Amino acid sequence: MAMLELLSEHACFGGIQRFYQHQSTEIGLPMRFSVYLPPRAAQDSVPAVMYLAGLTCTEETFMIKAGAQRIAAELGLALIAPDTSPRGAGVTGETESWDFGVGAGFYLDATESPWSTHYRMESYLVAELIPLLAQALPIKARRLGVFGHSMGGHGALTLSLRHPGLFKSVSAFAPVCAPKQCPWGQKAFAGYLGPDTALWSAHDASALMSTCTEVPYAEGILIDQGLADRFLPDQLHPHLFEQACARVGQPLTLRRHEAYDHGYYFISTFMADHLAHHARILL
Repeated sequence: MAMLELLSEHACFGGIQRFYQHQSTEIGLPMRFSVYLPPRAAQDSVPAVMYLAGLTCTEETFMIKAGAQRIAAELGLALIAPDTSPRGAGVTGETESWDFGVGAGFYLDATESPWSTHYRMESYLVAELIPLLAQALPIKARRLGVFGHSMGGHGALTLSLRHPGLFKSVSAFAPVCAPKQCPWGQKAFAGYLGPDTALWSAHDASALMSTCTEVPYAEGILIDQGLADRFLPDQLHPHLFEQACARVGQPLTLRRHEAYDHGYYFISTFMADHLAHHARILL
């Protein structure tokens, strides 16, 4: 089992907030992540929810800004927050844009050189981090949910559809629902996956949902979207995911909120609802 280096530890709502680093075999570089363990984890293994953050964020962003630990402590849920990309890969151009490269891994495995060597976030999460945490911490790997924000909402939706059975519950805040049809996704997919747009559908939540032959999440998917979100018109396209869910009969609660924008004030406002959604399914 890979060695986990504990970077810091903080008492929090009766539980423990931890920040870790380890040498990743999938990424080929050190990777950081954070974990919140609720009070109940001191006696027994607990279900967990993995949060995938958005562009420019790190493993710290969610734990600092979202206000999730108090609710997770009450519900008995662990929280997991990985970083958003490799750090220190040394790829030319990886720090030139805020929406591509460092802080913008898009939760997929790049197939284009030079990105394909280290930018392997999907394999890192699915094949390495989740099994590692199940071995090293009091977390029930078979009672795992996933949610995320913006690029991370894209990650939550696509990974949950690409890996049936891995996650039991799914939700998202302002997710990038159809990256094939928005500038963020087109830039990332062209760089990481190459110019063949036919290959992009495998990482597009609306396209993936459209191909489902069975309802993937019978207990429902929850999405919250602010109507004052400046990225809504051009980048997010929740209506396309909504249409795809309707075609296959996937239960979806898509809530549209007047006045709310794209940031963590919005996320923290509805965090309790999302954790309750996951707890209902996982506990």
